[in-house]
Amino acid sequence: MVKKVLVAWATWYLGKYIVQELKARGYRVRVLVRTKEQQSLFPFVDEVYKGQVTQPETINNCTKDIDWVVSTVGITRQKDGFCYMDVDYQGNHNILQDALKNNVASFLYVSALNGEKLRHIKIFEAKERFVDELQSSTLHTTIVRPNWFFSDMKDFLHMAKKWTVYLFGTWENKVNPIHGKDLAVACVDALESKQTELEIGGPTVRTQNQIASLAFDARWKQWRIIHLPDIIRKMIIWLLRTFTSSKTYWPFEFFLTVMASDNVAKQYGTHSLQSFFKKEAQE
Repeated sequence: MVKKVLVAWATWYLGKYIVQELKARGYRVRVLVRTKEQQSLFPFVDEVYKGQVTQPETINNCTKDIDWVVSTVGITRQKDGFCYMDVDYQGNHNILQDALKNNVASFLYVSALNGEKLRHIKIFEAKERFVDELQSSTLHTTIVRPNWFFSDMKDFLHMAKKWTVYLFGTWENKVNPIHGKDLAVACVDALESKQTELEIGGPTVRTQNQIASLAFDARWKQWRIIHLPDIIRKMIIWLLRTFTSSKTYWPFEFFLTVMASDNVAKQYGTHSLQSFFKKEAQE
């Protein structure tokens, strides 16, 4: 019998690729979307369920007759009055409760690389609280911890467009970002093989300096990379923490903390960051 899969927040960068991969492999797919307008984005899926993960009454039985749940629910920049605990934890908690009620067999959740080591950062505190809850449930669970996405690297392109890229510290911190399509393949493979945890990145490890150079090459601009002392990064964090609201401070805390260290995971995939940059620069 063909398995039925619910993909929560299918409109997000990774969610769309997971839906496409599941359909390509012949699964029946139900997507959970937030608005009526988003329903029209998925004419090729089997079912569309509209509801707000932060309002459990609106997603009642969204997992009915579902075998596997895939959740990419989470926010990077807080908006609409919600914080990380509202969405990354509570939203996923609400989906899990529905899955438990409907006897779902497996639940795959996409967290982030090194999240378990960075619980002092608010976004990871929320994500890892849900990871703990999910792993203690009766469901078979798969926790995927990806490195940065190619879409996150657009910040380098945006800076390159303005002629200057700013980097902190040694600027030699390494990262291997991954394309959403490659990650989607790995996620479905992990579901099928009943893998419990997966740390994964893209095929090529580069320094931040090298990524900045790729961004300039894509823009056909001369290089102007300014290297700032790490003390300035720490000062910015302190100033934001002291003089701004938590909803302003927390996203910058996340970005500035993660970029200050190496983020390298298992190398996987075929998509090139260089090709991604060139395509994005043309649009």
